[in-house]
Amino acid sequence: MGKEVRIDWNEIDTVLLDMDGTILDRHFDDHFWLEHVPKRYAEKAGISHDAAKEKLYRLFHSQENTLNWTDLDYWSAQLDLDIPLLKRELRHLIAVHPSVTDFLLFLERHGKGAYLVTNAHFKTLDLKLATVPIAQHFAGIFSAHEIGLPKEDPAFWKKLQERIPYAPSVVRLAFCFKKVVQYSHFFLDVCV
Repeated sequence: MGKEVRIDWNEIDTVLLDMDGTILDRHFDDHFWLEHVPKRYAEKAGISHDAAKEKLYRLFHSQENTLNWTDLDYWSAQLDLDIPLLKRELRHLIAVHPSVTDFLLFLERHGKGAYLVTNAHFKTLDLKLATVPIAQHFAGIFSAHEIGLPKEDPAFWKKLQERIPYAPSVVRLAFCFKKVVQYSHFFLDVCV
């Protein structure tokens, strides 16, 4: 079992939160990229679902840790599929993790600045925020596409700090990917 982390909220004034896997359940994204896109690609290319998965998984992994990884326009061009349209087909799967809204309200009541920081492409971000009413709980929302670098790049955190002035000692970060946390520690006092 994981170690319990105790946070003295009196010492924290800013909280940076990831969207997918932290605020929102990953089921939508996992199902979309691992099942739905391969299915639609197989139909279009006239190949088996398994052959499509094998080909696409290789393509997807070739773009890990880059902005292309989450760029819907990039994948639409690469796969000759309307990726934003395919995402809208499954929007009913987009869901907030249990207790997230309560946590965001807790941060608001205690005067903590909560920021959504995500690698998500603008079109994905717009779809998700239109589907689940959480945007009003954030002091700011930042996409890696706006910053120009993926969160896995250490330079991302320096650029983010230029947009959200904060002292690293009074910030807490909640992300689901270990690699992001690995790089963010250069600019934050990290708590996962």
